[in-house]
Amino acid sequence: MENQNIKNTVLGVLAHVDAGKTTLSEGLLYTSGVLRKQGRVDHRDTLLDTHELEKERGITIFSSQASFTVEDRRFTLLDTPGHVDFSAEMERTLSVLDAGILVISGTDGVQAHTRTLWRLLSLYGIPVFIFVTKMDYARFSKEELLQGLFDELGDGLVDFTQDTEARDDAIAMCSEDALHEYLESGSIGNGRIRTLIASRNLFPVYFGSGLKLEGLKEFLSGLHDYVELPRYGSRFSARVFKITHDESGNKIAHLKMLGGTLKVRDSIRETGKEEKINQIRVYTGERFTPADSAEAGDIIAVTGLSEVKSGDELGEGGMTASPVLEPVMHYAVVLPEGKDPMTVLPLFRRLEEEDPMLKVTWNSYLQEIQVGLMGEVQSEILKSLVFERFGLEIELTRGHVLYRETIKNTVEGVGHYEPLRHYAEVHLILEPLERGAGLVFTANVSEDLLDRNWQRLVLQHLVEKQHIGVLTGSPITDMKITLSAGRAHLKHTEGGDFRQATYRAVRQGLMSAESVLLEPFYRFRISAPQSDISRVMNDLKAMGGSFLPPIYDGTEAVLSGRAPVSEMNDYQKTLTSFTGGRGRLIQEPDGYDICHNADEVVRELRYMPEADADNSPDSIFCAHGAGFLVKWDAAPRYMHLESTLNARPVHREIVRAPKHSIVSDSELEEIMLREFGPIRRKQYGRTIAPNRAEETDYVSKPRDFALIVDGYNVIFAWDELKTLASGDIAAARERLIHILSNYSAYKKCETVLVFDGYRVPGNKGEQFDYQSIHVVYTKERESGDLYIERLIGKIAKTTDVRVVTSDGMIQLSALRKGVTRISAQEFERIVTDAETEISELIENTRRDGRERIGDIIKDRKDLKDLPEEKGKE
Repeated sequence: MENQNIKNTVLGVLAHVDAGKTTLSEGLLYTSGVLRKQGRVDHRDTLLDTHELEKERGITIFSSQASFTVEDRRFTLLDTPGHVDFSAEMERTLSVLDAGILVISGTDGVQAHTRTLWRLLSLYGIPVFIFVTKMDYARFSKEELLQGLFDELGDGLVDFTQDTEARDDAIAMCSEDALHEYLESGSIGNGRIRTLIASRNLFPVYFGSGLKLEGLKEFLSGLHDYVELPRYGSRFSARVFKITHDESGNKIAHLKMLGGTLKVRDSIRETGKEEKINQIRVYTGERFTPADSAEAGDIIAVTGLSEVKSGDELGEGGMTASPVLEPVMHYAVVLPEGKDPMTVLPLFRRLEEEDPMLKVTWNSYLQEIQVGLMGEVQSEILKSLVFERFGLEIELTRGHVLYRETIKNTVEGVGHYEPLRHYAEVHLILEPLERGAGLVFTANVSEDLLDRNWQRLVLQHLVEKQHIGVLTGSPITDMKITLSAGRAHLKHTEGGDFRQATYRAVRQGLMSAESVLLEPFYRFRISAPQSDISRVMNDLKAMGGSFLPPIYDGTEAVLSGRAPVSEMNDYQKTLTSFTGGRGRLIQEPDGYDICHNADEVVRELRYMPEADADNSPDSIFCAHGAGFLVKWDAAPRYMHLESTLNARPVHREIVRAPKHSIVSDSELEEIMLREFGPIRRKQYGRTIAPNRAEETDYVSKPRDFALIVDGYNVIFAWDELKTLASGDIAAARERLIHILSNYSAYKKCETVLVFDGYRVPGNKGEQFDYQSIHVVYTKERESGDLYIERLIGKIAKTTDVRVVTSDGMIQLSALRKGVTRISAQEFERIVTDAETEISELIENTRRDGRERIGDIIKDRKDLKDLPEEKGKE
């Protein structure tokens, strides 16, 4: 691919809060000729801090840009927030920088947030120039400040304000090549210096004052001479680093051109649909200039891309690194009385587009909007911003730390989604990873078993959702989730089926695993008088913190270690109080680790995972044409695929008919074929020699009561019969006929056993008597429900009728007719009781010497009957 040199270079200005970053930026723009008058933060007239909230508070909240030229080079300057609460806004700009300017206050030196910035610049591989400002107020000399930088930031820092010989002598110590060049020629050329800076082996340090413009000309000259020109490809590519909205609500995408050119009306196809660039804008502060085109290296804003989001790569862009800084505090949004949260949620989604780290979530369990924030200052800004943008006066609950969850053991999560005419099954292996690893998704399934497109879809569903744990409902992390098996149906599977199965598989795995609650930690350094250091150590132990042995320096002692954010958040106030203002706390985020008071947190948050309707661990299976729910702990026994975590085959149970299903034999046959393969015996027809065959409707006989039994509903509700049906459905029917024959004779009832043959092609139906019962196979297009309903209507007025079924439609029909309804499960218990009584009678017959069981039955006057539970409205 052809490359070309671009003379535009993107610089980012970074610093801890109140270090003088915006003042330095104003000074650079003034010195380079962009501004006629230098703005001041305290005068609220800076070019880059234009938002009213920024002017009121005197801090940068939103990143902004301006361009300036130095001789033949053009630089785009991105001013970023310095307050730690707005670090996410700052971090988003790092992905588009060619070099960074790290500003350090000469009065404060390196602060905790300075070290965080230094670490981020290293992670993103960005060359760094350091400018120590406020030297007009500095309490220390350049040498002392430089030594402090060495102590805090490490090697490679060289004072570029000293004479050339001393500077080159220091640079020579940064690499062997530089040393060799210095020894050979007695100096180091600009090309070597640019290479060392670009490879982050050399970090130039400048001193001066942004307010008084001291040292700025030299600094601009250094940027011109020592920032290496970036190289880009010739084909279009760009990276979106920021999203804003104009007053009309139109989305504006801020991006850096990484290659090629972009023109107004060009088409972009990156988000599933083709969109056209309506306008290209080049911003300076809050003002912009329209442009017809943009070249590689430019920072621009475009309209017309409605679907893009921060971090997207357009064209041939590469992958963007995942954010390092994430919110550690969690707040619930309290809306004005009478305001529907579902109408407000889209407004917060718009804010989340602009700041993805806002982490807006709708907690259906608590029915509230929740946001993730970095701290109290950001929460105050958010309230002001919501009022300014949407006219809503919101409140935020007192923040608590944002917990996360992981697992301790490896488990298999299974999810099955099979309502009628849908099908998907997913098996996932969930494995714990080391702290800070995040989530890793992968697939290990042969394409012969699950098509590649379905595998990609499962992985997409794993990525698209923020999956939450089962202890507190907090996001999961530090876990590898592998797609290990899956199944689709050629005809019935749709994309949404795999979404449901995937979500349920993750959740079922988490319910099965041993979960671990994680909380955010700070790495700290505390300096305090030696007389108070014991108190500090005791406090840290009580917080669940850990630390190294104290280092004593004169009258002070220094402790370094890490402790939970939840305990350290307000400790500076406590430290200041008992040390008389002499104690100093420096802290920075240090990832997540095991929660020091997990049991207490779980009790306090009172999260009930099985009650969370949006994150169900249960699976849905199909039987008799209807879906039914199987609880998460029973789901593995119902799965159609074997476990992939161990080699033991999973016992596949026959699914029970749901209480509200409508049974048809064609659907039953389809399920049986899917579950157990081809039927080995004839599906319909007579299997027992009947006493007589009749093709006429059943006529009730004068017995104690009439019992109507829904045959297939009972077969799939009784464990004995459903096991038999797994190999031979006809054998299960035969067994039920024998059971009912014995029961009917014992209870002196007229029994009608109905089997549904509605969708059996060419089925003419059949009716016959077997011993004491009447067996009915309905004909084609005659459902068992209809037959039973018609029979109830014919005999219920003159006969005590009882219907045995768990089918909701048949039960409803019985209710309307006022007849007794008995579930299939309850009838199984009744039949078992009757069989026990018969066994006792047989034993009594042997003991009393009587020859026939009928003699005893005739003598019994206390035979138990079926429960008289008439239908009730």
